[in-house]
Amino acid sequence: MSAHKKLMEARFKLLSTEMKKSGMNKFAGYSYFELGDFIPHIQQIFYEVGLCGVVSFDAIQATLCITDTEDGSQIVVTSPMAEANLKGAHPIQNLGAVESYQRRYLWMTAMEIVEHDIIDAAPAAEPKPEPKPEPKPEKPKVVATGKPPALIEGKDEMEHWYLKVTAEPGTSIEEWVSLVTDMTKLGLEQVGSEADIMKLFTLNRVIFDRLKAEDEAGHKALMAEFKNAKDKLKG
Repeated sequence: MSAHKKLMEARFKLLSTEMKKSGMNKFAGYSYFELGDFIPHIQQIFYEVGLCGVVSFDAIQATLCITDTEDGSQIVVTSPMAEANLKGAHPIQNLGAVESYQRRYLWMTAMEIVEHDIIDAAPAAEPKPEPKPEPKPEKPKVVATGKPPALIEGKDEMEHWYLKVTAEPGTSIEEWVSLVTDMTKLGLEQVGSEADIMKLFTLNRVIFDRLKAEDEAGHKALMAEFKNAKDKLKG
């Protein structure tokens, strides 16, 4: 009888053996087989069917060599080596931990020992929040606060002619120019004398100077509106 056939016989015998899981992962909430839960049963079965298992290690891999004690045929199971970094442990203790784990996994592989999937038992990772779509940039809004200059109530006569212009952050130069032009025209519609026109121009000179710097053509057109307003009063 070959080592392969004896190994299958040993696996069937192990299936009928009652084994209890003594290991417990409290963090993930699952139990598992420790080495001592199945090794005594496997050694007993191997002795009965005529198999011998020997585990060895080198720097690259761990090996379980299962030999038929009658004809010398062999089955070899391997596992790549890994490191352990137990908190507060000495290097030799970490090495011992690696070898213990390797023995456990080699024997479980050889004997097809099935236990609850560790990955499935681990706490589910919290779903990553779906990225929120970036808000589409809205077209800048331009807001004029207050009433046309001459209609502002509760102010003295000089303050009547201040342009009350407010532009939201992000407003384009073109929209600001348009707002200043519209508000100035509203003010010119309210003037009653050349003195009023001068007040409207003088009190808002800073705004008009900026208008000239930003849009010279717009400034020139607005100054023409001032001249037209004066001409209407004279006429």
